[in-house]
Amino acid sequence: MILLKGHVHKYGDHIDTDVIIPARELNDPSYANLAAHCMEDIDPDFVHRVQSGDIIVGGVNFGCGSSREHAPIAIKAAGISCVIAANFARIFYRNAINIGLPVLECPLAAVEAKASDRFEINLADGQIHNITQGKRYTAVPFPPFMQNIINAGGLVNYIKVQLSTGA
Repeated sequence: MILLKGHVHKYGDHIDTDVIIPARELNDPSYANLAAHCMEDIDPDFVHRVQSGDIIVGGVNFGCGSSREHAPIAIKAAGISCVIAANFARIFYRNAINIGLPVLECPLAAVEAKASDRFEINLADGQIHNITQGKRYTAVPFPPFMQNIINAGGLVNYIKVQLSTGA
């Protein structure tokens, strides 16, 4: 059972990859640079407030825009442990899983969450607990193979483990 705990950073609908990490920052794709500029065009203080383990909550179509994987990498490198949204752009969703960033679709949690709420998330069963508001939600949990990819820290690490164990 993997429990994630953190404070919410709340954003609206159609948060695109250019807002998550501006294209001008892609000349230096180091994780440190991506983390330092994460969300700066929509929330300049984000990098000063975010703490390791925090959670981003967005509305509909989170991660729309380009297909670059830099957006979920920037989010994860900034210390975010999970993104919850009403729904995700499909390429962002897959890129997030591939780099080991859990993303959960839960429309009601996305609507009712407020900035700075404290969440606790059980990835194994999709349970989301808004500790601040005393509310509970259920997202569809990841199937076992996707949980294994996330637990390994992403697809590349998962494949390395599989190759090293002969699985």
